[in-house]
Amino acid sequence: MRLQDKVTLITGSGSGIGRSSALLFAKEGATVIVNDLNIENGQETVELIKAAGGKAAFFQADVTNAESVKTMIDQVIDEYGQIHVLFNNAGISGVGALHEVEPDQWDRVMNINVKGVFIPSKYVLPHMMEKGYGSIINMSSCVAEIGLARRASYGASKGAVLALTKSMQVDYASYGIRVNALLPGTIFTPFVENYLKNSYDDPEAAIASIKLRQLSGELGMPEDVANAALFLASDESKFMMGSPLYIDGGAVFGKNA
Repeated sequence: MRLQDKVTLITGSGSGIGRSSALLFAKEGATVIVNDLNIENGQETVELIKAAGGKAAFFQADVTNAESVKTMIDQVIDEYGQIHVLFNNAGISGVGALHEVEPDQWDRVMNINVKGVFIPSKYVLPHMMEKGYGSIINMSSCVAEIGLARRASYGASKGAVLALTKSMQVDYASYGIRVNALLPGTIFTPFVENYLKNSYDDPEAAIASIKLRQLSGELGMPEDVANAALFLASDESKFMMGSPLYIDGGAVFGKNA
């Protein structure tokens, strides 16, 4: 039980990587605070956890809205006393070269992907500082390290998350708080599956092309990222601070011949 008796808050845990992480964290003994904008999806995650014998509760909050998030954090602290782990997982994709991206599209990607890390962290950190313990996991992307065609807004947002992670670690190390980032490659989540179906005439050909970006020759699965998140959430990673953890099938450091 690698997270026994730890209270873990996972944003965007109604589906995909967030849901897989929530199920795994609960299996490892955590009390999981499931957060999502979609009430139905969030409650379904909680039901799956409880059906497996785990502990979970759902809190709806918009990660870009300070009042909404503060209310959620206050309620969690009142009920559970502490948040040991914050996994800032909520995020969206953004497609288009810079000249193709409309200002409102740019703002939406930055708002959710960057502000959506800032706001939950802002309101969780004082409680972690008071207790002298905490692990914060920020969802970046391998696109923060490599150039990828037509991902200007997404790449900028995930690069900002990686830089923010490092700055946060410097500020909060003395409080016993670790801050690390996950940098996944292309993960076959429901979101990605729907995007491929709706954006390409031949989704199978698109998948085959994406696989070539990764030395593994395969797309990652949500469980691959959940396992990495579990490691960062647990005390097994106690000597990792401000670190990027790659779960990208070799997309960053490898190149197929």
